[in-house]
Amino acid sequence: MAPHPVVQAIIDLSAGAIGGTACVFSGQPLDTAKVKMQTFPTLYRGFVHCFVSTYRQVGLRGLYQGTTPALMANIAENSVLFMCYGFCQEVVRYISGQEKGAVLSDMQKACAGSVASVFSSLVLCPTELVKCRLQAMHEMAISGKISRSQNTVWSVIKSIMHSEGPAGFFQGLTPTIAREVPGYFCFFGAYELCRSLFAEYMHCGKDDIGVAPIVFSGGLGGACLWLVVYPMDCVKSRIQVMSMTSRQSGFFKTFMHIFRTEGVRALYSGLTPTMIRTFPANGALFLGYEASRKIMMAQFDS
Repeated sequence: MAPHPVVQAIIDLSAGAIGGTACVFSGQPLDTAKVKMQTFPTLYRGFVHCFVSTYRQVGLRGLYQGTTPALMANIAENSVLFMCYGFCQEVVRYISGQEKGAVLSDMQKACAGSVASVFSSLVLCPTELVKCRLQAMHEMAISGKISRSQNTVWSVIKSIMHSEGPAGFFQGLTPTIAREVPGYFCFFGAYELCRSLFAEYMHCGKDDIGVAPIVFSGGLGGACLWLVVYPMDCVKSRIQVMSMTSRQSGFFKTFMHIFRTEGVRALYSGLTPTMIRTFPANGALFLGYEASRKIMMAQFDS
């Protein structure tokens, strides 16, 4: 027996939250290195230099700086994303004239994931803003761009409210949406296609392919997302961090400024830790989501 639509939404939301939590704990230090390298591309010679320098200067705590808002960001984003993903799949079925609960193609699921990401961007942007500022706070202080470092989530939130007001939490919303919409088309498309190939090879259903194929499929989906949208993410991080000191130009102007003054390479600064992180983090995300969702959905099987 299929659950009521409201119950289904709660299941998808809960499974997304579990997946988001697994994603953060498996990849936070590498995400910290990514943000630092995106914001200060000339400060570090590479990923290893950034990682080691942060550890020597601030310790292990520095690599996990921003974990609290990262948890908030990932739980909020993935809860809304997977809840809306389920809803958007129903919309795709309606538009394509299919029956409720009909199996969608991998392309149709990719489109549903892309549309769902617009809604998740609205909850992701404020929490990711706080996360990025905390992660780059040490570099902002030693470079003299800010006079006093803020080391807690609450101090960053108060600073944003005091200097920029509620609208300040949505600095970088445009590049966030520009990143999420094409990114999650690739993310869900690659994930579902990979699962389909595993299911065909193993002669079983997509839900029964096992742990390793799910982790690999999630990692591949994450890799496809970042390879396509990484420059947009770089612009987003730059806007969110540098807006601590002055009002930043919009997405396109910031993109062109980085391109003209620092070159294409600056737009891909931090890609190495991102690609290293994507398999364990996104593998854990989908494993947490699929496993918890399967357990909750099993309660409604008659």
